[in-house]
Amino acid sequence: MLEALSYEFMQNALIAGILVSLVSGIMGSLIVANRIVFLAGGIAHAAYGGIGIAIFTGIPIFLGTSVFAVIAAIIMAFVTMKQKENIDTFIGLIWAVGMAIGIILVDLTPGYNVDLMSYLFGSILAVNREDLYFMGALFGIILFVISFWYRNILAVSYDSEYASLSGINVRFFYTLILILSALTVVIAIKVVGLILVIALLTIPIYIAQKLSSSLYSMMMISGVIASLFTVIGLWLSYSFNLTSGATIILVSAVSLILFMLLSKLK
Repeated sequence: MLEALSYEFMQNALIAGILVSLVSGIMGSLIVANRIVFLAGGIAHAAYGGIGIAIFTGIPIFLGTSVFAVIAAIIMAFVTMKQKENIDTFIGLIWAVGMAIGIILVDLTPGYNVDLMSYLFGSILAVNREDLYFMGALFGIILFVISFWYRNILAVSYDSEYASLSGINVRFFYTLILILSALTVVIAIKVVGLILVIALLTIPIYIAQKLSSSLYSMMMISGVIASLFTVIGLWLSYSFNLTSGATIILVSAVSLILFMLLSKLK
């Protein structure tokens, strides 16, 4: 793979992969700790509506998807706090409507013939410098917000009742976590796509959870593990001419199975 790094597209792919891996490790830990994996999946699929809007209006894909995903996250936060008994129904509704909006708007866009599969399953080799700048900016925002409010987010993630009694605005931080999850999904679009992003947000975190004793260490370990999976997946996809996003996820899944087997043997 060393000779491949002489190409700019491979350099961009490697940088993008590591960026996504780090942010996935951080946000994936929060998603798992808050037990909102299904919510994150709903946001990921609903974000397809943002892709459709961006293509139809001609605005940058990342910008349109970011705005739409954040709106979907806020709606889901409101619904899950107000309609707890109907959470599954509303998440499924937002999920389906978001994807339907995206598909219809793409159909209505005259002359558009780009392969939309790249947004569903990732196209890391197509990442350019502008994409990297946007991904880096979103990563910086997520890192700053979590660092600034780490204690409050930690309290809300593990004991929301205690956090509320301590005067912490649980609704605000719950919504904030969902918004940051939405931005993480947007960052991951070019690497693993909307369909496979949940695997990247959960598999490394499961392994890290078994190796860590705190939320902070789980974030760090899962970020390193996800980066390792991404580098190996990129190397395999380049060597055997495979789809990069799917290869990264398969490497993660096989590693998880091996980790579970080794844990059983011990």
